[in-house]
Amino acid sequence: MEVQHRINKACIVAAVLAGGLALPAHSAGAARELPSKSTVADVIKDSKPSDWRPLNPENTLYMEVPGGRVVIELAPTFAPRHVVNIKMLARENYFDGLAIIRSQDNWVVQWGDADEKNPRPMKTAKATLPGEFTVPLKNDTRFTRLPDRDGYARQVGHSNGFPSARDPRTGQAWLAHCYGMVGVGRDNGADSGGGSSLYVVIGHAPRHLDRNITVVGRVVAGMPLLSTLPRGPAPMGFYEKKEQHVPIASFKVAADVPEAERSKFEVMRTDSAAYKAAVEAQRNRGGPWTKVAAGHVDLCNAPIPVREQP
Repeated sequence: MEVQHRINKACIVAAVLAGGLALPAHSAGAARELPSKSTVADVIKDSKPSDWRPLNPENTLYMEVPGGRVVIELAPTFAPRHVVNIKMLARENYFDGLAIIRSQDNWVVQWGDADEKNPRPMKTAKATLPGEFTVPLKNDTRFTRLPDRDGYARQVGHSNGFPSARDPRTGQAWLAHCYGMVGVGRDNGADSGGGSSLYVVIGHAPRHLDRNITVVGRVVAGMPLLSTLPRGPAPMGFYEKKEQHVPIASFKVAADVPEAERSKFEVMRTDSAAYKAAVEAQRNRGGPWTKVAAGHVDLCNAPIPVREQP
């Protein structure tokens, strides 16, 4: 299976729009002037320790690149088989010595094996898995809904920190393609990816990819190391020459790294009052600079705060 062929197909899948909109009365209407309100920085400053949760080392990945460490939080609720497989790849050192092979402007950065003729063998992990594009609603027990309208799903919000969407009519839930989300490259077949080729969204949210590609998590730290990479000159941002590749020194599960060497990040709990205040601060931005508040926030413009542990 050729890496370039697999990813090219992944990036031209057709848009799938959900069949309806949530239309809460208070979010409809034009932008309006509002008095000064709290900013997200104010909310973080006033938050309590109980408003935050640490990353689970067993579901956290560290990718070491020349500029430093990229920290990825995995979402086993939404892609359990792929998460297990990716951790198997990490534990057999599959990604170590491979590279970032693609950087496409306003789209994605991708890493994996660039050698299509002699791909690196896998020891224990599977090369392909059935796609995990959606999960049953009953699996997603930690969903906090946003009241704002969305053009791609009947309901949107956050599931334990991950931007997510759902449709009660079909009984399905899924992760959304927001900035920083990590997905699995595939070919035409829904079962043609397994996690050996991964990408992260670095541009405007390509929500039309929702429910067409398996999304496995999000980058919680280190995005500037990926989003600022030189853009690849070949079609779709691939690097043409080996010397353009960005080497991956190591790719590990955080639980396998000595505790003293682990990154200490925590994520704002999406079932907390602080989360609701942070979203409101982004919906109706406060502070002296904002003159007209939008009265609305898009799912992908309401990122969940992440901070280093105090």
